[in-house]
Amino acid sequence: MNTGLRITTFAAALAATFGAAYGVGQGIDPVVADSPPKHRDEHTRPAPEREEGGSHGGHDTPPAGGLQISEGGYTLDLDTPRVTAGKQTDLRFTVRDAGGRAVTAYQREHDKELHLIVASRDLITYRHLHPTRAADGTWSIPVDLPRAGGYRVFADFTPAGKDAENLTLGADLAASGPYRARPLAPANTTARVDGYEVKLSGAPQPGKASELKLNVSRGGKPVTDLQPYLGAYGHLVALRSGDLAYLHVHPNGEPGDGTTRPGPDISFTATAPSSGAYRLFLDFKHDGKVHTAAFTVRAGGAAAGSGTPEGHVEDGHGH
Repeated sequence: MNTGLRITTFAAALAATFGAAYGVGQGIDPVVADSPPKHRDEHTRPAPEREEGGSHGGHDTPPAGGLQISEGGYTLDLDTPRVTAGKQTDLRFTVRDAGGRAVTAYQREHDKELHLIVASRDLITYRHLHPTRAADGTWSIPVDLPRAGGYRVFADFTPAGKDAENLTLGADLAASGPYRARPLAPANTTARVDGYEVKLSGAPQPGKASELKLNVSRGGKPVTDLQPYLGAYGHLVALRSGDLAYLHVHPNGEPGDGTTRPGPDISFTATAPSSGAYRLFLDFKHDGKVHTAAFTVRAGGAAAGSGTPEGHVEDGHGH
């Protein structure tokens, strides 16, 4: 066989092989999809495993919330995974049961059926929202996120039912636009917001329940007439820096039960699932308005940082 014939034969075989591979490729879905499959959070990581013995110092460590998009047979189905920074968009989502059906019945906790938290990955932007539920189970609320980057959406709720447990499901949200990374805010025990000064005493401890006290003052005078908000004189959310694990923080006492008074001190009990830096967001109500104070603290070990005591939170509660 001469050289020209060999080259022609090889080219024909190569073309046949490529054509067969292309035909197979057309009939099989790609291994890496252009978009994530529905009901799946591509950035979700499982909650950290407990250490041997399942406790720290004799106390069970609570599982970190918000790290999973599905838990206990329920799934957070985020219909709006992307928004444009600086542009108001209707954020829509549905909570689905194990059969894929939209959940339409919830227990009311802290005066609401569902609490929606939206926080940026750098924990500078924070929103505590209460969306509206349609008859078909779809929740919606307009949002306007100020900066581009990654956000985490948390749905805190308890389905209706005798044995139902409170759940916090999380999903990732992206805001498009020019992006500039920012570091975690420095550690602080004093936050100033809207003319109020809020001082924090205590810090969450890994694997151990600890008391956090927050003192509210204005113009150098203690505020003693705080108004109830979400069934208490304050509502506190704690998020772990890095993976944004969500901590359930419980108020100590309820308005009118004789164990609390309407300011200036607000008391909570919290247990951190691990050591590390955390960002605390306190919502409190006074003169008919809700305000948000933010703190950076460390559970276990050295301080989370140093610097300004201002405790700034971008865009506050967003109610």
